[in-house]
Amino acid sequence: MSPEYNRRDFLKTAGLGAVALAMTRFEFCRSPAGLKPNVIFILADDLGYGELGCFGQEKIRTPNIDRIATEGMKFTQHYSGSPVCAPSRCVLLTGKHTGHAYIRDNSEMNERGEVWRNPLVEGQYPLPENTFTIGRMFQNAGYATGAIGKWGLGGPGTCGEPNNQGFDHWYGYLCQRRAHNYYPIHLWKNRERHILAWNKYFYPHQRLPQDRDPYDKSSYTEYSGKQYSLDLMAEEALGFIRENRDKPFFLYLPFTVPHAAIQVPEDSLKEYEGAFPETPYTGDKGYLPHPAPRAGYAAMVTRMDREIGRIMSLLKELGIDDKTLIIFSSDNGPTFNGGTDSEFFRSTGPLRGLKTMLYEGGIRVPTIARWPGRIKPGSVTEHVSAFCDWLPTFAEMLGVRSGSDTDGISILPTILGNPGEQKDHDHLYWEYSGKQAVRRGEWKAYRKSVDSPLELYNLEDDIAEQHDLAGQRPDVVNEMADIMMAARVESELFPLKRRKV
Repeated sequence: MSPEYNRRDFLKTAGLGAVALAMTRFEFCRSPAGLKPNVIFILADDLGYGELGCFGQEKIRTPNIDRIATEGMKFTQHYSGSPVCAPSRCVLLTGKHTGHAYIRDNSEMNERGEVWRNPLVEGQYPLPENTFTIGRMFQNAGYATGAIGKWGLGGPGTCGEPNNQGFDHWYGYLCQRRAHNYYPIHLWKNRERHILAWNKYFYPHQRLPQDRDPYDKSSYTEYSGKQYSLDLMAEEALGFIRENRDKPFFLYLPFTVPHAAIQVPEDSLKEYEGAFPETPYTGDKGYLPHPAPRAGYAAMVTRMDREIGRIMSLLKELGIDDKTLIIFSSDNGPTFNGGTDSEFFRSTGPLRGLKTMLYEGGIRVPTIARWPGRIKPGSVTEHVSAFCDWLPTFAEMLGVRSGSDTDGISILPTILGNPGEQKDHDHLYWEYSGKQAVRRGEWKAYRKSVDSPLELYNLEDDIAEQHDLAGQRPDVVNEMADIMMAARVESELFPLKRRKV
């Protein structure tokens, strides 16, 4: 029973009357604002809608993440900000969809708009100085803020660094491209390189030499190391929580798992050894080779789940579990390269499409939230929501203003089990590399480029987007086309591309 109801019972017993009870109900309704729970936002990388046990996965074990769903809420219609990494993170942190967001693609550009072609240079196009982010909002509310994992929104020495974007503490990869190797020679701790002396440098895009036996595990020895980045990030997260146990904190944990390359320590790999039929992956398409890619992939996800379990155990140990909101999601749908096998694992569940696509499989992501005493255990919501909603949600929770230019709507009423108070989006909008998509009610419109015909799907009847109804509903097509034009402002950095003639 929640503390609010215990207090109500106490007031009844004490005979304080109807006025006091009315005041208690009023406080209970308004209590989310100003409560200041700790918030841990865990973001997986390229994890598909169907890759958790609580979302129907049968081959990969995720007991700790599943427990978050059992003890909290599962979101069945939650959308990422983009079908690829950097813009999705930009949407999450700024509350602006990709029609308004500053970062709309995975761009290898510096602050002068020059393309970085040197593989030794780190970082993607940076967020502008003074961008209003979730981190900055929590900072302004008196929180300790930390970001640990993969950034992708500005390299070293740029205005986009996490420490310049609202985070007191940062640890991890600044560059998405460098994150293709789980045994790097350095990570970044705040503005300093954290040298990993036991790992050796190798360029992360390598093929297995042709003179090696792909079925011999010893052929792959050089593609590993002693310091696994996920483990280091998890330890850093545990340390951040311990350090800030006595004050409110916001911890953003964008883990790199299960983004390729497929790499995992031997103890985790053994958990799945021999579990699946395997064909060695020799490094085609620009990612590191692996002798058992299916087992390696599953082991990566389960190892991440293990580290999340350690975080949950620490919260209980420190006595702060009941005042910590944990959210778990993924930045986009599962990938198609690096030896991954999304078809084998049914990584998108019933959805169509993968990473880089604006079909449901590329942008509908597995999302769960747990907040003891606030979120009803085992609850499920079909409310349509998206990454841009988290900034206004946290703003309402803190009792602060989120800014007038967010594209999001607070989903705090849904989280707290008050669906009657929940506002709905008129529509959701995405764009990526010339593609556009709109979700409005049960309708989903998609087009491959600005001069392509629209496809139209009724997601209520056709979640797999198999039946294009554009020819039958020209009225809806016209409405969606108008939304696609009105929902965006032009970007000089990321213009919508037309089809090549």
